[in-house]
Amino acid sequence: CYNLASSPLLMPPVLSPCRYRAFTFGLTFLLYTSFHLSRKPISIVKSELHKNCSALHELSTAGSRQLPSFHTETDCSWKPFDKSNYKQLLGAMDYSFLCAYAVGMYLSGIIGERLPIRLYLTFGMLMSGLFTCLFGLGRIYNIHNLSFYIFVQVANGLVQTTGWPSVVTCIGNWFGKGRRGLIMGIWNSHTSVGNILGSLIAGYWVSSNWGLSFIVPGLVIAAMGVVCFLFLIEREYCSVTGCRKMGRDFLPVDLREVSVHDFWNGKTFALVKSESEPSAISFMGALRIPGVIEFSLCLLFAKLVSYTFLFWLPLYITKAAHLDAKKAGELSTLFDVGGIVGGILAGVISDKLGKRATTCAVMLLLAAPTVSRSFGLGPTIGMLLVCGGLVNGPYALITTAVSADLGTHKSLKGNSRALSTVTAIIDGTGSVGAAIGPLLAGVLSSRGWNQVFYMLMAADFLALLLLRLVTKELTSANVVKPRSGSTTVE
Repeated sequence: CYNLASSPLLMPPVLSPCRYRAFTFGLTFLLYTSFHLSRKPISIVKSELHKNCSALHELSTAGSRQLPSFHTETDCSWKPFDKSNYKQLLGAMDYSFLCAYAVGMYLSGIIGERLPIRLYLTFGMLMSGLFTCLFGLGRIYNIHNLSFYIFVQVANGLVQTTGWPSVVTCIGNWFGKGRRGLIMGIWNSHTSVGNILGSLIAGYWVSSNWGLSFIVPGLVIAAMGVVCFLFLIEREYCSVTGCRKMGRDFLPVDLREVSVHDFWNGKTFALVKSESEPSAISFMGALRIPGVIEFSLCLLFAKLVSYTFLFWLPLYITKAAHLDAKKAGELSTLFDVGGIVGGILAGVISDKLGKRATTCAVMLLLAAPTVSRSFGLGPTIGMLLVCGGLVNGPYALITTAVSADLGTHKSLKGNSRALSTVTAIIDGTGSVGAAIGPLLAGVLSSRGWNQVFYMLMAADFLALLLLRLVTKELTSANVVKPRSGSTTVE
């Protein structure tokens, strides 16, 4: 890394670009970890909102002394989720969050291109913390109105859309295309890390006071919003004497062209806005970038599978394996452990081969048979690890490296202000699948869990909408060289 400020004659010192990149990598990792950490509690708390108390009822009737507070097997559930249609109500809550998230994502990218990322992301994190805490306060203040929980979920879904386009744009600004798959594969493990931490935090309080399962993650993401406001640097700009602001209004200066004499005399170097700076791309302009539509539709089905596991896996384990909510939440983290390995593996393979679409298609094809109901603890653990890797690998690759590749596609002619919009379109379309999956799971699970797994297998096969791009990658004469890390679409 080139560091002009390493000379003792130069004051004040300037950190090397490598250190700034490492700092930005770590900070954005933690920021988006907190987003997923705050989304996870609802899946852990579901089994507590509707509890099967038939065993306790049998105990009360078998003893010499009756327990008058329990008369049915749903008396100890949290109203309004104490009825027989509780699965549909829980599915509606998931759908309200994810539908709002999908709709808001399309707008978020467009807005994010026109506002300072640091302020936009800070606002979203503070508001996400507020609405996550509000859900938990429903337990504290004994709120049983379904409309309240639906409103909180919708509002939270909208403000959480500020996160993904912002962090991907920021990390894309700091890292070039070289080995982008590996770098972003490692970086994207924040999704799984956030899910794991969210499961453990929510599981700690779920049986004693499930309101804290939301309040604590809400406080965490709000605190990280303050950290974002204080420390996030949007893009790689060289800091020199007199240039204190780093933002979109300033352009980079090559420090090698600045003389030591100028630095020694404290000369101020103004970084002026370029008159020819390109404007942000339009929504339709982003759709016309080759590969955006195909990868968006592929992510729709991949995210359908991933989010169905995210929102329903703990409840399935509770019902099928007869475990309590805390143990089910801990076991469900294995899906995310597999996802960490799968995301990194997908990045490494796609960097090595230079074929993003082919990597995604092969992993999704292999994932379909693994998405099946397993009986016994051992097979369930194996299924979660393997399925997590094969499903989340393509999901991670498309939402990070592929989005960054397409957002800096050669057809844009150097316009760097398309990355947020492209990222939002791809993830917004994927979020439509994320909304549909948990809703269908809520409906189909009432007919048996086998129906849910059939739906997931079908979604994995439908995700193979990349066949045109796969064919193009395999037959094109201009195959990207290994380690180039760019998406081979023309």
